[in-house]
This record gives sequence, C-alpha cells and structure tokens, in this order.
Amino acid sequence: MEKIEITTEYIKLDQLLKFIGIVGSGSDAKMLIADGLVTFNGDVCTMRGKKVRPGDVVTVEDAGEYHIISNGDRVQ
Repeated sequence: MEKIEITTEYIKLDQLLKFIGIVGSGSDAKMLIADGLVTFNGDVCTMRGKKVRPGDVVTVEDAGEYHIISNGDRVQ
C-alpha cells in the first residue's frame, strides 16, 4: 500500500495514473482502465474521468494499491 497525497478536492483517475508514474500518457491510462486492470474502492472501474478523492483506494493490477490522502491527512 502506498499513500498518494493530493492537494485538490479530487483528481481524475487517468490523471492519477500519470501523476504516480504508472503510465506515461493519457492514452496509456485510457487503455489500462478500459482493459479492466484498475479497481476503485474494490470495484473494477472503466471510467477514466472518475473523480478520485481523499479516502479512496485505487488498485492497479501488477502495480500496487494506492490510498489517496489530502495534505491535511499526513502523519507528521
């Protein structure tokens, strides 16, 4: 499990995959999501524009599990 900090209210799923370095482009993210290799809070998600917010969990097959936190959730 890796914690990913965002400073905004949400980030779109395809942007998140680019932000954390799983994919290099939006088209790569689109294919990964369309192939059903990404789960959002335990359910397969095929919507690349899905809004991911602090508290959500995104899992990418063969890459890992990512817990989204806000900058106020950091442990000092």
